[in-house]
Amino acid sequence: MRFIDLKVNDAYTNMATDEALTKARGDDKAPDTLRFYRWKPSAVTLGYFQSVEDEVDLDALKRYGIDLNRRISGGGAVLNSAEGEITYSIIMDENDPRLSSDPTESYRYLCHGIIEGLDILGIDAEFKPINDIIVGPRKISGNAQIRRYGAVLHHGTILVDFDAKQMFSVLKISDTKISDKLIQQAEERVTTIRKVLDRNVSFEEVRAAMEKGFAKALGVELELGELSEYERELVAQYREKYASREWRFRR
Repeated sequence: MRFIDLKVNDAYTNMATDEALTKARGDDKAPDTLRFYRWKPSAVTLGYFQSVEDEVDLDALKRYGIDLNRRISGGGAVLNSAEGEITYSIIMDENDPRLSSDPTESYRYLCHGIIEGLDILGIDAEFKPINDIIVGPRKISGNAQIRRYGAVLHHGTILVDFDAKQMFSVLKISDTKISDKLIQQAEERVTTIRKVLDRNVSFEEVRAAMEKGFAKALGVELELGELSEYERELVAQYREKYASREWRFRR
C-alpha cells in the first residue's frame, strides 16, 4: 500500500487531496493509499449534509483565525486543530474483498489501525460502532467514510491534544453559555493521547506508532510515495471547489 507521510496543509488542500486520491483510485490510476496529514490553520470541517448556520459561530472563527471547511463524507462537524491532532485517510478499491458492504464492519476493519497504533503507545482502546475509537468511556478518534468513484474514502482524527473551550466557542454544540461545567462535561466524554499517557507525547512519536499500527491491522507493507502528476492536477482542480463559498455554505 502506498504511504503518503505526514504533511501539513490548509483545510481546502487536505480535503481536495482526499477527493483526488479517491477519484484516482476509482479510475485505476493510483494504488490503495494510506495518508497522514495535519492542518494549518485549524479548521472547522462540516459533514456533507450540515448547515453552516446551524453548526458554526462564524464570528468565533474569525476571532481564532480558523478556516471553514466541508468534506464530501457525512457525519458531524469537527474542529481540526493545528496543534491537537493527526488526521489520516485510507483509500481503497470499493470491490476489495477485505471491505465489507456492511458499514459497521467496514468501519471496524479500517479503524483497527488506530487501535494497533495506540497499543504501541501503551493505550488500550476499542472500536465503538459505528465510527468511534474509545479509551474507557471516552472518545479518542472519530471517523467518516464514503464510497464514490468506485473507491472507498475512509478518514478520521487521532486526538493528541484537545481544547474544549475553543471547540465550544466555534461549534454551536449547545445554546448554553460556555461554562466550566460544560467544558468539564466535554472533557469527560473526550480524551487525548497526551492526557491518557500523562506526558507531552510528540506528533512524531504518534505518527511512527500509527504507521506501524496500520501496517499491522491492514496486513500490508507500506511503501513511501507521493502524489502522481494526475493526482496533483486533480488536487488543484478540487481545491477551488473546497475553498469556494458556494461549497462551504451549501445546504
